[in-house]
Amino acid sequence: METPADPPRPEEHSSAPRPGGGRPQDQHPSAQRHEAAYPAHWEADVVLRDGGTARIRPITADDAERLVSFYEQVSDESKYYRFFAPYPKLSAKDVHRFTHHDFVDRVGLAATIGGEFIATVRYDRVDATGRPASAPADEAEVAFLVQDAHQGRGVASALLEHIAAVARERGVRRFGAEVLPHNTKMIKVFTDAGYQQKRSFEDGVVHLTFGLEPTERSLAVQYAREQRAESRSVQRLLAPTSVAVVGAKRAGGGVGRSILRNLLAAGYTGRLFAVNSSFPEDQGTLDGVPAFRTVKEIGEEVDLAVVVVPAERVPDAVAECGEHGVRGLVVISAGYGESVTAGKARQRRLVRQARSYGMRLVGPNAFGLVNTDPAVRLNASLAPELAPRGRVGLFTQSGAIGIALLSELHQRGTGLSTFVSAGNRADVSGNDVLQYWYDDPDTDVALMYLESIGNPRKFTRLARRAAATKPLVVVQGARHSAATPPSHAVAETRLPHATVSALLAQAGVIRVETVTDLVDTGVLLAGQPLPEGPRVAILGNSESLGLLTYDACLSEGLRPRTPLDLTTSASPEDFRRALEQALAEPDSDAVVVTAIPWVGEGALDWPEGEVLGAALREAVAASTSRKPVLVVHVELGGLAHALSAATATLPASAGPHTPGGAVRADVREAGFVRDEREARAAVREPGAAAREPGAAVGGTGDPAPAPGAEESPGAAPRIPAYPAPERAVRALARAVRHAQWRTDTEHPGRVPEFDDIDEHGAAERIAALLDALPAGARGTTPGPEDTGDLLRRYGVPVLRALPAPDADTAARAAAELGYPVALKITAPHLRHRPDLGGVRLDLADENDLRRAYADLTALLGSPAELRPVVQSMAPRGVDTVVRAVIDPAAGAVLSFGLAGAPSELLGDTAHRLVPVTDRDAAEQVRSLRSAPLLFGWRGAAPVDTDALQELIQRVSRLVDDHPEIVAVSLEPVVVAPRTVRVLGASLRLAHPPAVGGEGPRRMPTY
Repeated sequence: METPADPPRPEEHSSAPRPGGGRPQDQHPSAQRHEAAYPAHWEADVVLRDGGTARIRPITADDAERLVSFYEQVSDESKYYRFFAPYPKLSAKDVHRFTHHDFVDRVGLAATIGGEFIATVRYDRVDATGRPASAPADEAEVAFLVQDAHQGRGVASALLEHIAAVARERGVRRFGAEVLPHNTKMIKVFTDAGYQQKRSFEDGVVHLTFGLEPTERSLAVQYAREQRAESRSVQRLLAPTSVAVVGAKRAGGGVGRSILRNLLAAGYTGRLFAVNSSFPEDQGTLDGVPAFRTVKEIGEEVDLAVVVVPAERVPDAVAECGEHGVRGLVVISAGYGESVTAGKARQRRLVRQARSYGMRLVGPNAFGLVNTDPAVRLNASLAPELAPRGRVGLFTQSGAIGIALLSELHQRGTGLSTFVSAGNRADVSGNDVLQYWYDDPDTDVALMYLESIGNPRKFTRLARRAAATKPLVVVQGARHSAATPPSHAVAETRLPHATVSALLAQAGVIRVETVTDLVDTGVLLAGQPLPEGPRVAILGNSESLGLLTYDACLSEGLRPRTPLDLTTSASPEDFRRALEQALAEPDSDAVVVTAIPWVGEGALDWPEGEVLGAALREAVAASTSRKPVLVVHVELGGLAHALSAATATLPASAGPHTPGGAVRADVREAGFVRDEREARAAVREPGAAAREPGAAVGGTGDPAPAPGAEESPGAAPRIPAYPAPERAVRALARAVRHAQWRTDTEHPGRVPEFDDIDEHGAAERIAALLDALPAGARGTTPGPEDTGDLLRRYGVPVLRALPAPDADTAARAAAELGYPVALKITAPHLRHRPDLGGVRLDLADENDLRRAYADLTALLGSPAELRPVVQSMAPRGVDTVVRAVIDPAAGAVLSFGLAGAPSELLGDTAHRLVPVTDRDAAEQVRSLRSAPLLFGWRGAAPVDTDALQELIQRVSRLVDDHPEIVAVSLEPVVVAPRTVRVLGASLRLAHPPAVGGEGPRRMPTY
């Protein structure tokens, strides 16, 4: 896969045409320059099409030997495609030329694995005639060369994304490439990239020219390639054909031996190997598994290595795995970023080492991986039993929480498709697992416990796409930056947690507050359809429990019907008939069944929970309705099991506690629980759920099926059961809101085009303001005139305000503007403080103005301190505030709220990611708790929300078009019945910050 832009020149023919025809090669104007500083920010780790990894970095003068070795491994055919003629060897002059760059007009990048080149790409800037040039020339010739052994892995596509980003940074706007017609692979790389391109054919060569500005199609291609690659990388971890446990002890127990036994007990379908350097040479096997002293002694391929050795020995184990060609690692070992400062450095070295060999890494300090697929049956974790087969995917960043969730889901009878506990998530993260779940046919619902989000912008993008087909439920621990686990080095965000939560909700994420809420919501979504609306039917044999459910529905914004009381004497058959009728009636979208123990003659003659559960399941199975059904019950033994056909993940006999409550040694050794108290907080003792008030239903001592049991596809639907109406209704309300979000996303709205926007003029003005910055300045806050000018170019006029340093100047300003006027102070420490009386309105004449001026200065201070201004009066309306900020982790975020107490005191603010669509703007305005003030509250005239929404979209467009605008604040924005007026505005300009999730695909680095 090669293209021949600017090939090396034989020393004796320095001015000769390139082999195969073409232009004479002249010395590049920049050839005499000193090389620029090494652009370290161009370095990136990438995931390739097959799930492996490579490192992309600039080529330097130190790479001469690597380049020669790389070229020697390229086939003669690939060399011919590159140079249009036989070119068996690079001369010393060629090597010098291809390893010395100025990183502006001549740039070379290499893809490396294990420190060795597997592919290269370079560009050379050219002028309109095709000769070497410097800026302001904005076209360059690009050429690739990929080792034959690595062709078909998507290396060239990844290099194209990165060299294009580098070129844009250096002012190059177009690439040209010449390709032989038979080099179809390289032509396909360019054609499939999604850029706008032109193609011509002359002298037996295909000439391609394409612009480098990202297009909707090029971004779609990039995201699709990213999804395939990252999904494949996780799939290789979860479905290995062979596993080596590195650190399985010969004597005693220990974590490694436990994991080996867990793999065996689960019935893992692939090949297993035990590795420990302390094995005697004649060890042979361990627990019936082939045993080796080193990974290198294994005489066949290994897909996955589970590393369970002390942290100081992990680098040697990783090196062995990398040299043997292992594809992925799960590092159970602790002693990394979660411990001390030295541990963070050790963790960074571990990631670099694993990636240098092209391996993905789960951990360190991981709990492990589970895949219940019958074709795999992988339990490479500390969970002693393979989870039951189900359709829920589970991801956690905490081993202790992972234990708790596995136990809770078992108690509730919900099986898993896959489970990933990433520990410190130094490499594989929730984003990677989301990519896998997106097209995994065995996962219908995704549950995630996150303690940090390394790339919020990417996470929201992936979540929005996944949530459209599979509900995604997230609980976030360590929600405050001060509490972020030290092992999770993440990009710093300036956004408060409430803002991040709002952005996640915008992306369709079902965010919950607790682990219990996570399970409550997950079991509902896993077992029942989404409701079509908020109408809820309530029936049961307890009037009080029905009323509590009714009140809970109202509190959650649902529309409950009057509860149907079946009385305490109701039999299971009465419940079945009532449920069938409620499912058949068209005036409800969901049904909540409430149940207490049966009261009446013969109450103890039958197992009431089992019989009632069977009756309810029969009613649901017989119905053609797509309504979700939930059950709230009190002390009905066996009901939860009967409703869910419960399956087990951690049965009492093999949980992380022994029957006496002691923590198992292997769980403690792995570092997931530090003492007995923490262990009991993470996982209840066997049977405790049945005894403790408020415990999750299902822990009733019901017998669990065999480990790894698979849910029967033809079984009756499972009905989730809850011990309290509030928990059931909260879960249902989340399902209702998620269903509404899905409906809304079918018509996502559009980003409007405004004909009156002067994008080019604004860009020139911004560039001039930034060029005027003194050396070393990080940014600037333009004055009122420049701020008003930039906003006016986007159709956002700011009501004119004139400075009034004294009373006479104020009078002249008022005369110029025309009465009535307003007099207000603009000192930063006093602005937007109406409680101080710093604004005087409706000043009808000069006498009123002078009197107000004297009052203000006497009350609050001198004019020099107050900075008073005179401004024309705006129509009466509602004061609001519109802001936008560029966050380094989340990107551009636009916020809207009512000015003053609603937003500042109560936090009543709505947030959206830029660009904001017309639908986003309408929802943003209406989502405030104080929104009724805009729509005629208590008989007031409704204000012009259409004009307000247009203003929001114009500000969004301004920030989206010009990333140099890193902050915007419009306050106050007065929304009147027939217009909108901006009374105050400020901007902050700076050179565009690096924003996570932007640019070519790359793996995170911490």
